[in-house]
Amino acid sequence: MAKRQEILLTGAGGQGLILASIVLAAAAVNDNKNVVQTQSYGPEARGGASMSGVIIDVDTIEYPKVTRPTVLLCMNQASYNKYLPKVEPGCVIITDSTFVSGPFKEELQIKSLPITRMAKEILKREVVANMLALGVINAATGLVDRNIFRESVYNMAPKGSGELNQEAFDLGYRLYEEGPEQLCRDAAQTSR
Repeated sequence: MAKRQEILLTGAGGQGLILASIVLAAAAVNDNKNVVQTQSYGPEARGGASMSGVIIDVDTIEYPKVTRPTVLLCMNQASYNKYLPKVEPGCVIITDSTFVSGPFKEELQIKSLPITRMAKEILKREVVANMLALGVINAATGLVDRNIFRESVYNMAPKGSGELNQEAFDLGYRLYEEGPEQLCRDAAQTSR
């Protein structure tokens, strides 16, 4: 991992991005890193704009706001349209293809994966798409030690949902590493 990482998690209210940023920040703290977490959401809450930022560094963090994202997650088209112009080449960009259709600029390396669709189809719970997205992000970047991250996901999940959230986090790794086609094949074989 590079010395300083600035992560923007963006989407719509109700997608759990604020919780995801809090879990990411806690995992980074548990991995002995300095962390700042900020959040912003529209007055509509559910359905309105939602953005949360996490800065992870080994040194002191002087300014708490994300200014030069190194990682951008877009969980809906509106956030993609708004935040993509703020990134520079080299930024890790992950979009939820369930809701984001582009346009995708060739000079940017954009990984578009059906995050919400996989949560719905494989785990039967759309509500854990946020933890699935964290698995994708960590698989792509190695921000936090995977085992420490899994433990943080379990500990910060709403009561009684720790194992489901860990399963979503692990599925995010598989989605990133194997792709959606393989996951769907595996799920079809398991359901037989």
